[in-house]
Amino acid sequence: MRKLTYFIACSLDGFIGDPAGDATDMFRFVDEEFLAFLMERYPETVSTPGRRALGLDHLENVRFDTVVQGRGSYDEGLKEGITSPYAHLRQYVASRSLAESPDPDVALIRDDVVGTVRALKAEEGGLDIYLCGGSQLAGELFDEIDELVIKSYPVVYGTGMPMFGSGSAVTDFALDEIRAFKNGAVVRTYSRKR
Repeated sequence: MRKLTYFIACSLDGFIGDPAGDATDMFRFVDEEFLAFLMERYPETVSTPGRRALGLDHLENVRFDTVVQGRGSYDEGLKEGITSPYAHLRQYVASRSLAESPDPDVALIRDDVVGTVRALKAEEGGLDIYLCGGSQLAGELFDEIDELVIKSYPVVYGTGMPMFGSGSAVTDFALDEIRAFKNGAVVRTYSRKR
């Protein structure tokens, strides 16, 4: 069975963005060392426009072949005219409000997001599934998340958008790996204890 991995950036106090969801302040921590780590371990998590700008279109997918994201995350690209933000992956956007997909390579999940993700996880072969965000979708899919990869940046927001936008039961995860960077960023990887 394929894993659903919530790969997310957050502040030290657990927010993935300010109250409106803006996380651009965290981009300053993606320096040369951190970017080298991403390119080695998670190259597919860099958007297609980002890969092109960095001359990294040639990199093959290492961990993921599918991305699932919420409407808010998808809208960030749409504001810039980007309709297919992860063209190197099979793309799904969970949205009850979009009448149709702005791009033929982006499939909409209008209802039963949990059932759709369970079907994706049950597919044979392939790589895992990247849960890109956002907060509400991660909360809705909480029971389906098999792995957390949390990129913590050395900044405190004080208030903002939490990692999970809805309540959940106390759930244990096992720490698999910690990677610290000179700029103060830390990447922690956890697997769900089932």
